[in-house]
Amino acid sequence: MELRHLRYFLAVAEEGQFTRAAERLAMQQPPLSQQVRLLEEELGFDLFMRLPRGVVLTPAGEAFAQDAQRLIEGLQQAAERAKRIARGEIGTVAIGLTSSAGFHPLTTEAIREFRRLHPDVAVDLTDLNAAEVNERLITGLVHVAFLRKPVERPTGLSFAMLDEEPMVVVLPDGHPLLKRRRGTPPEVALDTLANEDFILVRRPGAPGMYADILAACRQAGFSPNIAREVPRMLLGIRLVAAGLGVTLVPASMQRYSQVGVVYCRLKKPPALTAPLHFGYPDALKDDTASNGAASRFVDFVLEHYRARGVR
Repeated sequence: MELRHLRYFLAVAEEGQFTRAAERLAMQQPPLSQQVRLLEEELGFDLFMRLPRGVVLTPAGEAFAQDAQRLIEGLQQAAERAKRIARGEIGTVAIGLTSSAGFHPLTTEAIREFRRLHPDVAVDLTDLNAAEVNERLITGLVHVAFLRKPVERPTGLSFAMLDEEPMVVVLPDGHPLLKRRRGTPPEVALDTLANEDFILVRRPGAPGMYADILAACRQAGFSPNIAREVPRMLLGIRLVAAGLGVTLVPASMQRYSQVGVVYCRLKKPPALTAPLHFGYPDALKDDTASNGAASRFVDFVLEHYRARGVR
């Protein structure tokens, strides 16, 4: 039994006549009659009672017509759903986020605006460190990622820089550098932190930013005492609140309102900044990308948010 046989049968059932059904199907009447007869032989019962001026469904034919119509409609719905998935209108985008990248307003804005435009696309978020991003992108465990600085740039992955923001110093409330402040937190010169205990995200997790902070300290004339290394910036801020040291974070991390800490701008020089990158497999820019929703998300971010080009 072929799908065309069902379409032929339903056309005849709806028209009540082979001649009109043949015209509707743009075919000759004798071949149509033959195909319907072959369907009846395969089923083992008559679908129609042949009358001098047309046909009517038998009771078995009526039951078969109802099920055949549902089958045709189900196939049409399945085809339309598959088309929407291929076009990226339905599906899932798995997004990896490093903790500090997740606090950048551009990241949340991009995800929120994409969901507004494409409400039938689901979004899964996974918290990662920078060292995990490449592996997850390559293996497909995440489709795209927002991070500060890529650890490396392997073939097959691209990273677009979306923004760049200053770093700020995080001091525990009551720190001597805050004693003379009047409302607004003071600017802090990096060299005034020479004798402080630094809390940094450990080098394997964020080697790029770790190296940038060390280089800035050396430029300021000292080598920082790294008292603790943590897996995530949020933990570093909490440790500062506990009085265990100081840390440096991107300015957008000030959105994390941790009791017991004060965020202070850095005096320049040095110009210590934190970029925001968007990473994705090159295959998602291909017209034949297997995940239409993820491909559509890549196009959306690059079109609306890329400020400085792929680097």
